[in-house]
Amino acid sequence: MKIVVTAQGQDLDAMVDPRFGRCQYFLFIDTDSLSCEAQANPGREAGGGAGIQAAQSVVDRGVEAVVTGFMGPNASRVLQASGVKVYGNAAGTVRGALEKLREGKLTLLSGPSVREHFGLQNP
Repeated sequence: MKIVVTAQGQDLDAMVDPRFGRCQYFLFIDTDSLSCEAQANPGREAGGGAGIQAAQSVVDRGVEAVVTGFMGPNASRVLQASGVKVYGNAAGTVRGALEKLREGKLTLLSGPSVREHFGLQNP
């Protein structure tokens, strides 16, 4: 499965970034091979619409699921409309979050888990 994990660094040992729209990096991962490609989040420094821009960038890459800490309402709408599953409450390292995903220990979100502009208040 092709997924994306929000991260503070560029490899599997990086910490999960709890923010989706303003995360530092997206790690695009093939869960079968654990091959990983890092991409700086194009929405991180946006004045507005960061969640929408970030969500569209991962949709354009054809991911099936997102693993993150929290998801705002605008990004959530874009991802839901595109059929991308969102797993929230991820923490620790990206590698650890992948293990929790495999074990079914992450929360499958059916909508936003935080209010708008959450990422602006959390570094």
